[in-house]
Parts: sequence; C-alpha cells; structure tokens
Amino acid sequence: MITVLQGKTQKIEISPDSPTVIIGERINPTGRPSLAEALKKDDWELIRQEAISQVEQGAAVIDVNVGVPGLDEIALLPRAVRVVAEAVDVPLCLDSSNHKALEAALKVCPGRPLINSTTGEEKALNTILPLAKASGAAVIALCHDEKGIINDPETRLKVAEKIANKARSYGLQEADLLIDPLVLSVGAEAKSAIVSLKTTLLISEKLGLNLTLGASNVSFGLPTRHLINNSFLAMAIWCGVNAPLANPASKGVVETILAADLLKGKDPYAGRYIRHYRKSQQK
Repeated sequence: MITVLQGKTQKIEISPDSPTVIIGERINPTGRPSLAEALKKDDWELIRQEAISQVEQGAAVIDVNVGVPGLDEIALLPRAVRVVAEAVDVPLCLDSSNHKALEAALKVCPGRPLINSTTGEEKALNTILPLAKASGAAVIALCHDEKGIINDPETRLKVAEKIANKARSYGLQEADLLIDPLVLSVGAEAKSAIVSLKTTLLISEKLGLNLTLGASNVSFGLPTRHLINNSFLAMAIWCGVNAPLANPASKGVVETILAADLLKGKDPYAGRYIRHYRKSQQK
C-alpha cells in the first residue's frame, strides 16, 4: 500500500516498508497567538519561515492550517498555500474543516497534496471524498462517525472499514487514504493511548492502510510532554503509524522516529540513523 504525494518538485511515498514520514504540524494558529496575530495582520513571513525550518528539521510534508475565529478562511487558506509552496518543494497537507476553503486551496496547490481531513460521518464523507476525487488529492480520515469518539478499538476499526468502502464507491483507492485512529490525552482518560495503539494495530494488520495521528495529543495537560509524546510515537510506529503529524523541532522527535524505524527493520545497516548522528555532531 503506497500513498504518493507530490510537492512543487519533491515526491514522497508513504508505505509500511518506507521510512516514517513526518507531517510538520507547526503552521496552525491553535494555541499559537503569534501565528494568529500574524494572520490577522496579513503578515506571511512567520508562516514562510515555519515551513522552511520544518523541512530543514526533517518534515517531508507541511500541514497548513489558518483557522482563526473571525477571519475569512476561504480567502486565507489559498494565500497560505501559495506562500508555503513558494518557500518549500515538499508536498502540502491542507488542513481545514471548511470544504469551501479546501476547494479554493486545492485550485492553487501544486502537485498532489493531502486533505486534512474527513471523518466517518456520512455528511463529511459525501463532501470531502468527491473533492479528493475531483482534485486528485489524498485524504486523512478520522475514526469516528455520527456516534462520536468511541473508546473501543474494534468500533474504530469498523469506522475505518466504512471509510474505505465509501472511498471506493467514489472511485478512490485505499492508497488514497491515511487513517487517523484518534489520540486523546492520557491525562483525561487513562486508557486512551492503549485504545489508539490497539486501533492502529488492527487497521494495519486487517486493512493494510497507511496511518497518521497527532502524537502530541496524548500528553495534553501534562508536564514534560516530550517524554510522553516520544514514547507514544515509538509505540505507534511499531503498531503501524507511518506518517505522524508532529513538530520536527520538538526535543527528541526526529531521533525517536529514526530509532523506531531502525528497530522495525526499516533502516538497513542503520544508515539513516548514523547519518543523522554525524550531522548533529557537526553543529
């Protein structure tokens, strides 16, 4: 199962046998007042710099989210996509719950991007899947539907199956999907991480689909978050996640991913791990 994404010049492949792909999550104004303020002022330099720095730090795809209450996302998202596409050559992930904003952004986005995201809800599927088919984009799909987020791996697996079946009905292939098993904070629900990991393993083993998730969600509200995030990320990669949303500048994230890939047999002779180590010693 190979999901192909294309940027301005760079192509990447996401598959169970390929190195883990980092989707850089930093261009998101949620919880980032400086970014929200820049968008309000029509100042695009911070977004440009975030895109460049994330690629330099190891991101192979850049997520672009400009959702700020009170701002016109339909106008802002295409502008942000243009800025990021001019700054970096990697594929983009267009992140919005507004399908009109996504439609506008897809018209100006080079290559083959990701749409982030749909859920298993019929209304969402019937809106986003035709958009993906028409534009040739791939789609992130979250494992919840009209019943909400259910803390049961088998139930989430059934939602993933429903999404895959619906995608096929619209002429999409399973390789056009990245499934998000959903991650909630262990500070609020002690079993949330294990539910996410079991869901990931089920989807990987039974459906063979490529998987993403927002690893940092697991530590929300807790201290020393990077320790929790990195431990969870390594477990998630072992269970089948191969394209996580993450901050490549966060302490230990890149090293954790490289080590997990090495231990999972996706880094022959530790080549990538050693190259990263040597590069870090030169700084």
